[in-house]
Amino acid sequence: MKTAARFLVSGRVQGVSFRAGTRQQAQAQGLDGIARNLEDGRVEVIVHGEAAAIDTLAQWLQHGPPNARVERIRRERWLAPVEAGFSVA
Repeated sequence: MKTAARFLVSGRVQGVSFRAGTRQQAQAQGLDGIARNLEDGRVEVIVHGEAAAIDTLAQWLQHGPPNARVERIRRERWLAPVEAGFSVA
């Protein structure tokens, strides 16, 4: 079953290849979406795809790439359309 989710990831998640790593992980899971830095230092990740694939990505987001330090992650349902492919902004 396809669904969508929005993640807000806090901690040391900017300047550590978090968005690029997220794109790689999302593409490996066949997910569409976007990862972008927010002005407050968090990274926003919006994804669409199979629920199990989103859960797998969520597990990766808990720690991110080696130089990241995830302190908090918030997940919410996303109802707006998500463009095909995965982009980094």
